[in-house]
Amino acid sequence: MILFKNEHVTVFQSALFQTNSTVVETEDCIIVVDPTWLPSEINEIRKYVDVIKKERPIYLYFTHGDFDHVIGYHAFPDATTIGSINLHNHPEKDIKVGKIKQFYLDHYIQHTEPIRFPEIDLIITEDGQTIKVGNTTLVFYLSPGHTKDGLFLYIDELDVWITGDYLSDFELPIVFDSVKSYYETLEKASELITNKEFSLLIPGHGKVTDSKEDAIKRISFANDYLTRLQQTVQMEDEQAISLLEKEFLFPSAFTKFCHECNVKNMRREYCHS
Repeated sequence: MILFKNEHVTVFQSALFQTNSTVVETEDCIIVVDPTWLPSEINEIRKYVDVIKKERPIYLYFTHGDFDHVIGYHAFPDATTIGSINLHNHPEKDIKVGKIKQFYLDHYIQHTEPIRFPEIDLIITEDGQTIKVGNTTLVFYLSPGHTKDGLFLYIDELDVWITGDYLSDFELPIVFDSVKSYYETLEKASELITNKEFSLLIPGHGKVTDSKEDAIKRISFANDYLTRLQQTVQMEDEQAISLLEKEFLFPSAFTKFCHECNVKNMRREYCHS
């Protein structure tokens, strides 16, 4: 369903995990971000793009390589793909494809399209790397921490910031890569929101926001959680660690796994034997 829409931005939100897929329309191009989850939802996004694109080129940008964010790759074979160098060189491409296949099997979904990991045409290797399409300026920033291959996008002319699996209004930080990198990405986010104009922030899960104050609060929320987790892990306070798991709003086997990953990575990086 459409969660948000204005003149240039349409955000589709899946029924699963409040996952957002974004379509940005400028005079020069169409930018599709992380089309996901269910086939009917991906088809809705594809049909919408077909209606609005006219003669404009399509750019398909992946915020990172988690399987739920690349599952709709097949729907845009005519697009120029954009991703980070670490997405391009992802060491677990076959595993991600396997997870997509298993998702379809687990839910009895008949899927006839080829299932492949994205091949990246335009590879982002450094912060501030820019792609110009006519008068549209796309500025990218590497954002490791959640995953090693994370990538922010800031669209200059619209002051729109797309963050992938960071800065949700409800989801706690999930660290599959590195806590230290996650802290650094939050610091980068703080600098960006201080130094850039702001009209809209679009996270990978949850609500969009047009409030700079709210975006700053989201950064503080993430920092606060990680700091408290770091303190409890370093103190070896198992009761407090367990209580932090209960802060996930939708307790499940998945959030339990996320909590365990957070604790494991925190111990690995901040506790010394």
